[in-house]
Amino acid sequence: MLQDMNLWLPSGIQLSYLVASALFILGLKKLGSPVSARQGNRLAAVGMLVAIAATLLDQQVLNYGLIAAGIGIGAAIGAVMATRVAMTSMPEMVGLLNGFGGAASSLIAIGEFWRVTHSSGSLPLDAAVTIILSVLIGGITFTGSLLAFVKLRGLITGTPITFPLQQPVNITLVAAFLVGSVYLILHPESVPVLMGMIVLSLLLGLLFVLPIGGADTPVVISLLNSFSGLAASAAGFVLANNMLIISGALVGASGLILTQIMCKAMNRSITNVLFSAFGSGQSATGGAAGDSAMDKTVRSIDAEEGAMMLGYARSVVIVPGYGMAVAQAQHAVRELADQLERLGVDVKYAIHPVAGRMPGHMNVLLAEANVPYPQLHDMDDINPEFERTDVALVIGANDVVNPAARHNQSSPIYGMPILEVDRAQHTIVIKRGMNAGFSGIENELFYKDKTAMLFGSAKEVVGLLVSSVKDL
Repeated sequence: MLQDMNLWLPSGIQLSYLVASALFILGLKKLGSPVSARQGNRLAAVGMLVAIAATLLDQQVLNYGLIAAGIGIGAAIGAVMATRVAMTSMPEMVGLLNGFGGAASSLIAIGEFWRVTHSSGSLPLDAAVTIILSVLIGGITFTGSLLAFVKLRGLITGTPITFPLQQPVNITLVAAFLVGSVYLILHPESVPVLMGMIVLSLLLGLLFVLPIGGADTPVVISLLNSFSGLAASAAGFVLANNMLIISGALVGASGLILTQIMCKAMNRSITNVLFSAFGSGQSATGGAAGDSAMDKTVRSIDAEEGAMMLGYARSVVIVPGYGMAVAQAQHAVRELADQLERLGVDVKYAIHPVAGRMPGHMNVLLAEANVPYPQLHDMDDINPEFERTDVALVIGANDVVNPAARHNQSSPIYGMPILEVDRAQHTIVIKRGMNAGFSGIENELFYKDKTAMLFGSAKEVVGLLVSSVKDL
């Protein structure tokens, strides 16, 4: 009986890996829509559980108590992080977890290097190459993700940080890593060289993210997410584990797709994001050349006037942004929409791909407030509707509604697709003040004749609008 089990066990493990891979793919597919995202997350989690159980059987792990303790501690920490993190901090959390994934891949490579060299005294070429790649990608992912986390958290400035001879320094570090790689392949017993390469990979991660700031940091986090998948896949080659190779490749591919979506939404290439220092908040403005805020005026209204405009409109399009997320105003927004619908107003939501800090940020917030998914419309579908819209209500959005992107060739956001709220009959903008958006660019929408500014915290202002609309 034991002999039969030993014969069937390898096939059973590979079959389990196949099932887990299928669950990962189905999970990713369902994560593409807010309606099925939770189900997709559960499917992927079940797939990971199957993969872990199969791997433990495959490696004949005997100390299951220690494994269970590690899983329990990790699950407890993850549960606390997931329940306490604010939606506005989700990109930071993604960046932090990316970094942990990169560190884990590097540690796997280092452990395998130690095991192979001490057991045989040599390191096969294929193993050496995969270990080197895992150390490089994992190290860059770890420190780069941590720096991106610190930037988004506001612990250091979010503007690009540069220094003299930065590019020559980067090239020198890369060259040193390549030289170390060749030496390690020829002399695999050299542990100090491996340690030096680890330090170089960590420095490269810091220097990779340091000159990137403003609106580009979430894009870099998405790219680092792809790197963490590639690092995991490299670790899979190191361990000859098919499941790790497949899951890492899926994460790497999905991260690249997400990065491409964000770049397309900003009408920019990934090379432009990485090397142009866009979003530095330097002297760029969204207005015409020579304009200044001193030459412009804004029209400010109160909540009662705003409620009159909304309540007597036939159609209203709500445009949520990062300000709504910060104020946690999504539930108040849903209540406002319910009150407007009670008065017979047609209410829709316009979602920009990069509103907030990552794609889908607004969708998740509104889903949390039980906003019906058919009311959510993406940019391409809703833009033709604005000319027939009575009131566009902008709640905390800034760069994604800046008309300068259409016509001002001197603006850094020129060519970026935007939600064309300025084409509506009237536009109400809820904002704390006249500060520029995350990209540091002045928004000319605020000075349009058809625009009315409603100043204050999104949650408080929307609450006042709800109260006023109820009295209509």
